[in-house]
Amino acid sequence: MGLSIENLTKRFGRTLALDRVSLSMADGELLALVGPSGSGKTTLLRLLAGLESPDSGSLARNGGDLLRVAAGRRGVGLVFQDYALFPHMTAARNIAFGLRAAPRTRRLAAGEIAERVRALLDLMGIEALGGRYPAELSGGEQQRVALARALAVDPAMLLLDEPFGALDSTVRRQMGRELRRVHADSGVMTVLVTHDCDEAMALADRVAVLNQGRLEQVGAPSELAGAPASPFVFAFLSETSRLPCDVVGGRARFDGVDAPILTPDAPADGPAIALLRPHDAMLNPLGTGPGISVVVEGVRQNGAARRVECVTRQGDRIVADVPEDGASPAVGGAMALLPRLVALAAPAYGEPSRR
Repeated sequence: MGLSIENLTKRFGRTLALDRVSLSMADGELLALVGPSGSGKTTLLRLLAGLESPDSGSLARNGGDLLRVAAGRRGVGLVFQDYALFPHMTAARNIAFGLRAAPRTRRLAAGEIAERVRALLDLMGIEALGGRYPAELSGGEQQRVALARALAVDPAMLLLDEPFGALDSTVRRQMGRELRRVHADSGVMTVLVTHDCDEAMALADRVAVLNQGRLEQVGAPSELAGAPASPFVFAFLSETSRLPCDVVGGRARFDGVDAPILTPDAPADGPAIALLRPHDAMLNPLGTGPGISVVVEGVRQNGAARRVECVTRQGDRIVADVPEDGASPAVGGAMALLPRLVALAAPAYGEPSRR
């Protein structure tokens, strides 16, 4: 049955940290929570862990009321950004800590604990490091130990709060791949809090986007990328350029071209600011078709595409992604830019920050 969150609300003084958040999780799912600082990600994680209590709403797992269960009995494994390893214990003893601290009636025999620790060291690819202390391990190795310690107690739910935030980009990507592998092997329901949208979209089965304590959208990465539910989600999950336009008949009109607008309601006609994602900005040689006249200011490789920085005659700067088999932009050259889909900047959503 999994996890069910209904209208969960939490205030800290006058600050509304969570505003009637509702979502569900299936057993074995990996859900990522993303949003700007202060959006409620960590608050929601702490409510799941039992480290905070909501002001209202319900939280159930497999049909049982989780709010009536003390934090220590929720079967939760926690991993934080700072790892929180015991410095005076070896990696193996850190992993075994929760098993040794279990009540006597539920504690495994010493031989079973040692075997489980060996299995987890092997699962994490650090089987040779069990005898080392945290100070003798790299950041990535410490993170593996922290993850193994959380899994050692066979949790019903694994909660990860910015677990890779202190790692460099190369190790971070490697640990992301390890998390997917470990999650697939363990099958444990997992909630990942991260400020890195690319990381969330690459690792999670579904992504939940929070903004000012509200749940903006939850869905598969492909759903959020292809059908964002609001201008906030549109702008938060991707870099966007801002381009003045006129809204006419539900479309954004630019210099001789128009584009469909992502909006749940028909926008009012009149001047507006369009938000344009790099992959929605098509560049063609000038004179080969309609488009906004731009001059290329920079070109750099961006994965399998080239990221092109250009400027309009009015001085508006736009970023476009051009596939390798597409146009061949050159710095200083003139191109025609064709927007394929835009959202309208909405003051109610503020200016999204990807942190």
